[in-house]
Amino acid sequence: MGKIVVLSFIAGDCQQGFQQVRLEIREDNQCLLGTVAGQLPPAPQIPQLYNTWQARYRQMGSRLRIEAKSAQVTNFSRRDLEADSDALKQQLNNWLNSPEFSPVKDDLLMKVGQHEEVRVIVQTEDLHLRRLPWHLWNFFDRYLQAEVALSSPVCQKIYPLKKRNKVRVLAIIGDSAGINLDRDRRELEQNLPDAEIVFVTQPERQEVYDAIWDAGGWDILFFAGHSLSASDATTGKLFIKQGESLEVKDMKATLRKAIARGLKLAIFNSCDGLGIAKQLAELNMPQVIVMREPVPDMVAQEFLKYFLEAFARGESLYLAVREARERLESVQDEFPCATWLPVICQNPAEEPVSWRELVGTDSTINQTSDEQQEQNTNAEPSRRRWARIALSSVLQIVPGGWASVYLADALLNVVQGAGNQNTEGENNDKNSTE
Repeated sequence: MGKIVVLSFIAGDCQQGFQQVRLEIREDNQCLLGTVAGQLPPAPQIPQLYNTWQARYRQMGSRLRIEAKSAQVTNFSRRDLEADSDALKQQLNNWLNSPEFSPVKDDLLMKVGQHEEVRVIVQTEDLHLRRLPWHLWNFFDRYLQAEVALSSPVCQKIYPLKKRNKVRVLAIIGDSAGINLDRDRRELEQNLPDAEIVFVTQPERQEVYDAIWDAGGWDILFFAGHSLSASDATTGKLFIKQGESLEVKDMKATLRKAIARGLKLAIFNSCDGLGIAKQLAELNMPQVIVMREPVPDMVAQEFLKYFLEAFARGESLYLAVREARERLESVQDEFPCATWLPVICQNPAEEPVSWRELVGTDSTINQTSDEQQEQNTNAEPSRRRWARIALSSVLQIVPGGWASVYLADALLNVVQGAGNQNTEGENNDKNSTE
């Protein structure tokens, strides 16, 4: 069983320091293991270093999936970009190693095993924190089954209206000026053979609304093309065809309906997507994958390929993103900092979607084909379900210590006794009938 680590930045900013940083650790079944609070000192140099790195990175040009009219800049220095990258990484780790933060870090290292799968969720509205390359924290060098996601502090679980018998993917192929989107289409078709994929290519605005609104609903929404976020990363727009764009805020009702019908994952294989993700978070979208900065065409294509391969073979969403992100090392000679770009944005009230769940094999992947075993599994007595719920409640009300052990033992004895009585009664009834 894996762990969920939520790192919440509650009060403060990089200029003044964060007076309250809370760490919450849960099992994958949402059972709370503990919370601890700490602080972080002022670090005004971190936003400055990021801005310097960002300006240098954006000089690279090279067929980026940002606005099609973006000009290619020729005064790019790879050596300077690498120096800026190293400086930002060093300052980020120095900050997270500060004494004020040690209670949080120590508790994290104590409660999380190195070989466990760990979802680290950075929960904040602070723009500078949302932009940071959190994967550079040296924690992720030691914990190879961990990946980071961004989250907003306010969230809500969505209960879909219907389930589908087949995975449905809506793929919007937008403005392709200066870039090649044919490969995006091929990667979807080749790596998701069990899905029903509907392509909408360089559509009119009304076509986009009609497609997303489809009464059959969607499991995955995919967009490839040019996109752009506002400078404060609070809004974003998609360029759906030459001279035509759509802002996420203009599609709120349409997207909200798609989420209510079961939309679980949105992938924007396009540039500068943090503003897009921010607006989708306001709609309680379960998971979004975006590029935090402008992305070269080849990097977007390679990431999609690696992610779909890992995700479709059964890797969790987080580990599939980490694998795909790290495999971008192979193109960093040509495209520096490619591994910095992909980022997950998570609604923490939702469980990460898996391909097995979508295709309906998640609960049966490790079962034998024995028909009787499947019937026994599906016909679990209600007392066992009640016991699990009650035990979870006990452990949350009385976390740790001998009291919780005594309560849990007593509860199990009661349930077991009731189960034995029921079984004996059933056997007696059966014997008397015979």
